Amino acid sequence: MGLRRRYGEVVALDDLSFAVPPGQVFGFLGPNGAGKTTAMRAVFGLVDLDAGSVRWQGGAIGLEERRRFGYMPEERGLYPGMQIQRQLEYLCELHGHSPADARRATAHWLERLGIPERALDKLESLSLGNQQRVQLAAALIHDPELLILDEPFAGLDPVGIDDLTAILTEQAREGRGVLFSSHQLDLVEDICESVAIIDKGRLVAEGNLEELERQGSRRLVVKVEGDRDGAWAAGLEGVVISRTEGGESRLVLDDGVDSQALLATAMAAGPVVRFDFERRRLSEVFREAVK
Repeated sequence: MGLRRRYGEVVALDDLSFAVPPGQVFGFLGPNGAGKTTAMRAVFGLVDLDAGSVRWQGGAIGLEERRRFGYMPEERGLYPGMQIQRQLEYLCELHGHSPADARRATAHWLERLGIPERALDKLESLSLGNQQRVQLAAALIHDPELLILDEPFAGLDPVGIDDLTAILTEQAREGRGVLFSSHQLDLVEDICESVAIIDKGRLVAEGNLEELERQGSRRLVVKVEGDRDGAWAAGLEGVVISRTEGGESRLVLDDGVDSQALLATAMAAGPVVRFDFERRRLSEVFREAVK
């Protein structure tokens, strides 16, 4: 809460506060240099804060709490010349698990992530996408209560993205908190229930994704048969045509615009084959928040 961190003249975190509920996949968004990585590193004590504190389940975070967290840094930190199986077992044991439990957990996650046949290979011999899978296994190997993942989808192919999406969703359903950052807003939109958006170290938007997408001006999609350019809506007071594609016009309406009167106007221009309100896309929420 109230996280502050400066690096000389650069303000990395500026009174940043938000909460990650357990049992949710939570998106942590912001432009490059917004402070996302600094905030994540602060959870693990890797950044000294000038003010504020990170809390877990209402209490201060110390070594024991951090042992129950899983972290996947953006700059990957595994040992390139070490066998994959051995280093995953080693990391699991560091979190207090027995050697037998570490072997079982390693076998499970290598199988779950689709690379059991690479267990005895060195990390450096794997493709970047498979190295990413091993890095994810390292974050999950000790059955953490909270997952914090910095750009986990970077470098993954579509199958890898599907696998990771399924795992994050499963982890949340089992009651864990899952916080991840990504610039791939379409993925965030598909996976997350809630998001926080920061810019220049300050929180600029936060909340349930559906609620955020419903905020702002009303958006309407209209298609009038025979009018491919949306000419019927041109010049209407309080109506902005954001774009027209395939004969479908996407309109942004002022508060005072009567949608039924708008429908009558469209019907007078020709048969109406589509007339739907739609929510803002997350990309629109993001651009408005950081503009």
